[in-house]
Amino acid sequence: MTLLKNKLVILFFFVLTGCSSIPANTTNSCSIFNERYFWYKYTKKVEQKWGTPIYIQLAIIKMESDFDWLAKPARKKIFKVIPYKRPSSSFGYSQAVKGTWEQYKRETGNKLATRVRFKDSVDFIGWYTNKSENILKISKKDAFKQYLAYHEGWGNFKYYKKNKRVIKLAKKVEKQSKIYKKQLSKCKSSLNKNKYIIF
Repeated sequence: MTLLKNKLVILFFFVLTGCSSIPANTTNSCSIFNERYFWYKYTKKVEQKWGTPIYIQLAIIKMESDFDWLAKPARKKIFKVIPYKRPSSSFGYSQAVKGTWEQYKRETGNKLATRVRFKDSVDFIGWYTNKSENILKISKKDAFKQYLAYHEGWGNFKYYKKNKRVIKLAKKVEKQSKIYKKQLSKCKSSLNKNKYIIF
């Protein structure tokens, strides 16, 4: 019985790490989805549900965590040597902070959502960008401003022009989203043919 339990634990570990490992090429949307087909299903569902384009979902995740499911902000250091606290509670694919993640769960009813699950992370991005459109009147297709709102928060968005570093990051997201969009135009039809795969 103990041997069987050990085998199940090992199997679960390999399934978990296999499904959560970082894709080999995170700069190419077709490569990502060829390797993680269910991710295409999840991002497509978010696009249909919230109206946030797949390429913008990917570009935000690329910038935030580079598809690392366990990503966290680097710890601050005392005297540049001793590890100290992390600057925020950001975690997972979307790098959502605890407070906003809890708000997302309350408002969507997705009580079992976790930041290490890709499916939940992209749904969070869809929810967040939808609220940014409603609150700040930012188009969901505007990768630049959507990322600024995502990074700075709805309350601090109006001050973004004072933050050159964030503007630089938002431009990178915008550029990457255009690359993802162009790549998707070449493989989307073949991805859509696999309708028999459920999610």
